[in-house]
Amino acid sequence: MSLLIEGGAVLTMDAASTIHRPGWLWVEGERIADVGAGDAPAGLRGAADRIINAAGMAVLPGMVNGHTHLEQIMARGVGDGRPVIRWLREVIWPLEAAMTPEDVYAATRLALLEQLKGGITATVQHHKVVASLEHIEAALRAADEMGGRLLLMRLWADMGARGEPIAAILGQLSKLRERWHGTAGGRIAIGSGPTVPWRCSDAAMREITAAARAWGLPSHIHVAETREELALLRERTGLAHIEWLDALGVLGPDLHLVHSVWVNDAELDVAAASGALMVHCPSSNLYLASGIAPVRKMLDRGIPVTLGTDGAGGGGSQDIFETAKLAVYLAKLNALDPTAMTPLEALRMATANGARQMGQDDLGRLAPGALADIVLVRLDTPRAIPSPDPASALVYSVCAADVHTVLVAGRVLVEAGRAVGVDEEAVLNEAVETARRLRARAGVTP
Repeated sequence: MSLLIEGGAVLTMDAASTIHRPGWLWVEGERIADVGAGDAPAGLRGAADRIINAAGMAVLPGMVNGHTHLEQIMARGVGDGRPVIRWLREVIWPLEAAMTPEDVYAATRLALLEQLKGGITATVQHHKVVASLEHIEAALRAADEMGGRLLLMRLWADMGARGEPIAAILGQLSKLRERWHGTAGGRIAIGSGPTVPWRCSDAAMREITAAARAWGLPSHIHVAETREELALLRERTGLAHIEWLDALGVLGPDLHLVHSVWVNDAELDVAAASGALMVHCPSSNLYLASGIAPVRKMLDRGIPVTLGTDGAGGGGSQDIFETAKLAVYLAKLNALDPTAMTPLEALRMATANGARQMGQDDLGRLAPGALADIVLVRLDTPRAIPSPDPASALVYSVCAADVHTVLVAGRVLVEAGRAVGVDEEAVLNEAVETARRLRARAGVTP
């Protein structure tokens, strides 16, 4: 199908951050064929199978959620008021241990419905429920059905009460790669997800990261989220988290460092030299009082930074616009400088940088040849008008509820704020009942 989107403020997110006000996009099949400023050429209007009037809206690339735990949506509103380690031991781990594949499926459908309706077209899922291959494939099946992109990082740890043998981790990761990597027209991908340095042995980190690299898969790990976690690794190795990763020789462009709150300048220099990518999760860092990541220092060193909502159990919402706003606010506060981060920088984290994290150079920008992952956001609401700057309005004023239309590979998945081809009421009802049974089974109460 050919599609013309016209009349909106088009944020291309190209290298020059070009914005066409107004502008137009021409989509053929799953890719963008052309983009331009002003009125669309008359020939395109006559040739289009469909025309979308984007007047009063921003048009931007699909947003990438660089880190979440989709299954944790079942912990939403349950673990309030606990620091990270208590929150994990008293809420998250018991719920995850009690989940069936059916629970994972219901949770994933709800979480991805929220994300798609909020303009997130690609998600990096740090998947924690790994009791069986069926548990993981339930999430992948749900993602395939919902229509967005999913990079599933199979979480693992070989130390502690929930540790697994290295051979078992590699065996499951290999099966996932063979069965799922590159499926659903390239929308689904697999990676390695070591959980935290203090629960991963030196041998496992080296061996599993090497295997992932040999298979062409990325790796994704929580790093320096809290001071308590720094102490846990220092007890074993005497090293901070990034120091440890560097000593093992596993840093590289295919490694995602999530959180990176408690890191010093020397560690940032090492990370920058390695080409590693960092994922900023301001909502969960605030919710769990973990600290403020030094994002301005990361950007100044050329470190690619993306944005993650983290799991909905640790912050309540998966609103990427709220995440972008908090990222800007925290950067300003941390530096005591109102110029410390701009709205366009935050949007770039969630689009162009997010595409880099997904490992796809044909995502994250509105340009000829790019995949048609496109989001239309209303700017004609009382929340946003009369701002003359669409980037400012997107970061400071709008919320997920303002998303009007979402396309993935040229296919409309959200139209006028409603999911297309999905029974939203059924998804919500299933999630409510699943959460009720799961909390009772796990013995977890708010």
